[in-house]
Amino acid sequence: MTTAIPQHPPCVDHLVMLATDLASGVAWCERTLGITPTAGGEHPLMGTHNRIINVSSPAHSRVYLEIIAINTGASPAIPAVARRWFDMDDAALQQQVAAHGPQLIHWVASVPDVAERCAALGALDIERGAIVTASRPTPNGLLQWQITVRDDGLRLMDGCLPTLIQWGAVHPCDNLPGSGVQLQRLTLQHPQAATLQAACEAVGVANCVAITPGDTPRLTAQLSTPRGPVTLSSFTPQE
Repeated sequence: MTTAIPQHPPCVDHLVMLATDLASGVAWCERTLGITPTAGGEHPLMGTHNRIINVSSPAHSRVYLEIIAINTGASPAIPAVARRWFDMDDAALQQQVAAHGPQLIHWVASVPDVAERCAALGALDIERGAIVTASRPTPNGLLQWQITVRDDGLRLMDGCLPTLIQWGAVHPCDNLPGSGVQLQRLTLQHPQAATLQAACEAVGVANCVAITPGDTPRLTAQLSTPRGPVTLSSFTPQE
């Protein structure tokens, strides 16, 4: 008998913090959030690796923060895409992170039906990208998922429109201890707020985030931490 994979409604899955390397990402986390992130794993498909933190809260019951960096000791094996996910190969973004330290650049939404949600975005003339099957080993077994990745590696709408992910039987938070850090609110500011709103409604996550108009695109995550409230915001191109 095949075991059914639990289905969860669309929700904020994880926040993406880009670091030049994992050592600087860990140092940032300890300095800013007051905790040491849990060992994550390798992403052989993209030549990246990560450290993660459970930031689940009553408002967001299954979410983590990912500190991700290019793994300079591994060669990417990218049969389906030409560039790494999350704009990680973008030279300007790399320079920005090198100059200012780890940066909140993006977020990922978990959906139970990634193909259907991609089709819904397609109906809005938004190409979220191919659905790529990926995995990474962990001490608790193999994590497997399907994720949308464009050939050009681009985030969309300056990182405010989420990448979509559909997990297999296991989610990282299933074996990730509480950290004392909790996501309270995720705000997406964008000049095309109406378009972003429609896209988030198509994905099913419009009620999970706050969407506001503004001249400058910006992601803002409000966290409670052992050191008190912390706000993470993405840089603007001028910063």
